[in-house]
Amino acid sequence: MGRAAAIRPLREVPGWDDEADVIVVGLGAAGACAALEARSAGADTLALERASGGGGTSALSTGQIYLGGGTPIQQKCGFEDSPDEMYRYLMASCGPGVDEPKIRLFCDHSVEHFSWLVAQGIPFKESYYGDGSYTPTDDCLSYSGSELAHPYLDIARPAPRGHTVQQESIESGGMLMRRLLQKVENSGTRILLDTLCETLVLDEDRRVVGVVARIAGSPRYYRARRGVILAAGGFINNREMVERYAPLLLKCTLRLASDGDDGRGIRMGMGAGADTIRMETASIVLPFTVPKALIQGVMVNRQGQRFINEDAYQTVVGEAALRGQDGQVYLIVDDAIYEPPFPPTEVAAVGDTFEELERELGFAQGSLQSTLELYNRGAQRGEDPIFHKASSHLAPLIHPPFAALDYTTETAIWAVFTLGGLRTSPDGAVLTPDGELVEGLFAAGRTTSGLAAQGYSSGLSLADGTFFGRRAGRKAAASISR
Repeated sequence: MGRAAAIRPLREVPGWDDEADVIVVGLGAAGACAALEARSAGADTLALERASGGGGTSALSTGQIYLGGGTPIQQKCGFEDSPDEMYRYLMASCGPGVDEPKIRLFCDHSVEHFSWLVAQGIPFKESYYGDGSYTPTDDCLSYSGSELAHPYLDIARPAPRGHTVQQESIESGGMLMRRLLQKVENSGTRILLDTLCETLVLDEDRRVVGVVARIAGSPRYYRARRGVILAAGGFINNREMVERYAPLLLKCTLRLASDGDDGRGIRMGMGAGADTIRMETASIVLPFTVPKALIQGVMVNRQGQRFINEDAYQTVVGEAALRGQDGQVYLIVDDAIYEPPFPPTEVAAVGDTFEELERELGFAQGSLQSTLELYNRGAQRGEDPIFHKASSHLAPLIHPPFAALDYTTETAIWAVFTLGGLRTSPDGAVLTPDGELVEGLFAAGRTTSGLAAQGYSSGLSLADGTFFGRRAGRKAAASISR
């Protein structure tokens, strides 16, 4: 189940069960926005959803959408932002391998996209929460990335860009999807639920002209006169694909995904000749920042060495910890800053001195001691000369007992979802390895490789899926009918 899905030649289709101008596969945020824009452009649109209702992983999310450039919420809360500052931050943080045309387009049209979301009935409160990848209140705006951390602070003027859908719950994705799905239903889009898409139909010119699906185990054939849009999620729930493309992710215990994130849409595209890129990339969340006092701790590897500034966003720390340190990391705290972490994790060792803590952890003699002594000397001056953690998060660890919180992958909760997928143009057209169009095929959301190549900021997936889902819908609707 990790390979390309075999295509169905048109000559082998016994007959069409239904047809439409545009067929959307998957009805999460990306698929819903694609369907809305295809209908707005006048295309007869059919949405095929494998579950008994739309929503997908988007409905399970915190409902935070990364938007900026000077949105009305940013202005109301007193934060100055511009498309250029947003662009500089995302270009620096979303790499290596960043997709510059997509980021430029997204930044330039982010304010317009916010207004479009509001026009769909999605509520945003005109309020600022603070830092965080989720807001446990119904507030909207927060810093959801590494904007305030080194090195990004010196690259772009920081501004909070996480816009959380208003809902008195941290799972505001449910509200987002309820509003979008209601709009889809009202738009005249035809929706088929419990419909599992399996492969694409190609004609003799290798153009995508339809979809093969199953309903209650029986095959169904759906013709697409203008195009098919794949918006079926990522592949974190497909073990074979993860083993093939991103085996390190198997160390992570919590998959942030619905059952539909099994790579089906990606494999359908591959069967039609699509290129896949950045398949090894993922959002790797190491949740150690709640309560915030823990950011004043020191993250070290098995060699007792620091490897990153601890105030970087938790996905950036997670990526560095998993890819660079094999997930073998500990957070060193003292009695002054320790609070029980959320999510909870175990205490690996306790000591009244750095030497005792080092010995309890089984580290080489002097390794942790030298790291913490160097850190303390800088922290006492309000600086971090090695990794440049912000002074607001610096505090010398001088109050025993000292403890090492166990954040190894074997013990702590690490949350993960994939970022790699089909290669697409900024308009959502699917491309071959040679950069040619796969005629009649479009894609959006986590089925594609979008804004973040690596270096995730919370809210980018919903931003990517909704923004480029809209573009894919418009592009498919404008394709020549066959």
